[in-house]
Amino acid sequence: MNHHEPDESAVAERRRFFGHAAAVLLTTQVGVRSAMASPKDDGSVAARPVGKAASQASFGRLKQIDAGDLNVGYAELGPAKGPVALLLHGWPYDIHTYADVAPLLAAKGYRVIVPFVRGYGTTRFLSADTVRNGQPAALALDTIALMDALRIEQAVVGGCDWGARTAGVMAALWPERVKALVSVSGYLVTSREANKAPLPPKAELAWWYQYYFATERGRQGYEKYRREFARLIWQTASPQWRFDDATFERSAAAFDNPDHVAIAIHNYRWRIGAADGESRYDEVEGRLAKFPAIRVPTITMEGDANGAPHPEPEAYAKKFTGPYEHRLIPGGIGHNLPQEAPQAFAQAIVDADRLSSRG
Repeated sequence: MNHHEPDESAVAERRRFFGHAAAVLLTTQVGVRSAMASPKDDGSVAARPVGKAASQASFGRLKQIDAGDLNVGYAELGPAKGPVALLLHGWPYDIHTYADVAPLLAAKGYRVIVPFVRGYGTTRFLSADTVRNGQPAALALDTIALMDALRIEQAVVGGCDWGARTAGVMAALWPERVKALVSVSGYLVTSREANKAPLPPKAELAWWYQYYFATERGRQGYEKYRREFARLIWQTASPQWRFDDATFERSAAAFDNPDHVAIAIHNYRWRIGAADGESRYDEVEGRLAKFPAIRVPTITMEGDANGAPHPEPEAYAKKFTGPYEHRLIPGGIGHNLPQEAPQAFAQAIVDADRLSSRG
């Protein structure tokens, strides 16, 4: 593991970043209302105290665009000609994973794009005949199609949970589109063949919902209890995150998407060979099955209280062959790291971008 200790110039840059971000948030309209941070005497931004409810930041009015198989709903903040930061959410979360990250980056001059994944929020399939497919290759190609539709050649891509897997797939297979990568829980590229190998019992237990979803009872249970299910995952994956009901409901509304259950169930069934994928993705999945190295500048992150299944940094560090850092975020931070520690995640985006300029 390559754990980076920042030099004095980097520390100074971080103080300038958060000081400027706080000032802009207080004096300009960036499309988001946020009470997440206040300026301190030293010019940095006060971190959110562990155990407090998340802020009620809102993205305001979302945008829609046709891209590939989808009409994608997305939030956009910051200057239209700024460097692009593309932020990808996971399951069972939504774009509000980045509600407090996005304004910090917009204040720094980034054009921030935060899309709903297929099956979430206002994203819809363009055709009723399209297979409701949740396999990783489909999600990655959705994101490439979105970049094409928005005429974005390259972006700093950050992700958490499913979003981290998608970001890693993009960085591995289309590095020309990924200027730099920020990935919570590291290298998450996988294959169905690798997933055939059984895990020790304790590790299998952590994936209980994956096996539940493989049954018809599990599909019906998730359809009926999707909010209760999501709340349970939030609590177990981030045991020290004291989110309030309003914070949860703000995201849970995204699960009312008519394709949400089908996409979530297919994703987990596909992983363990309980559902087929589409042949049009076979070539991409074949490349991913070789576990390609990622050479773009990368910062991986982990919270010190992540209750979800995740690999140890030592297990994946060598998969990153370009400029690379790993950061452990202390203070009871769980699986949904960008929402629980927005300042740390925003800084990682900026620092990963800096790594790309050094490279």
